[in-house]
Amino acid sequence: MDVKINGIYKHFKGNYYLVENVAIHSETREKYVVYRALYGDNGLYIRPYDMFTSKVDKEKYPDVKQEWRFELQNIESKV
Repeated sequence: MDVKINGIYKHFKGNYYLVENVAIHSETREKYVVYRALYGDNGLYIRPYDMFTSKVDKEKYPDVKQEWRFELQNIESKV
């Protein structure tokens, strides 16, 4: 799965986030997704790219309908 910069993603627990960018760790070269909460204090977070794009653990969360930890939302402008 590719991560869309400026895309709005829904976390499997229900909250929405805006992906601001993908960053590279300067020493390990690991990729991280930089994303902002679209609720509360609009906190800025990072998460390893592979974790951001992983599937929901259905053993731990058997009732979750969403397949991916974060799913891109198709939100159309009203303008």
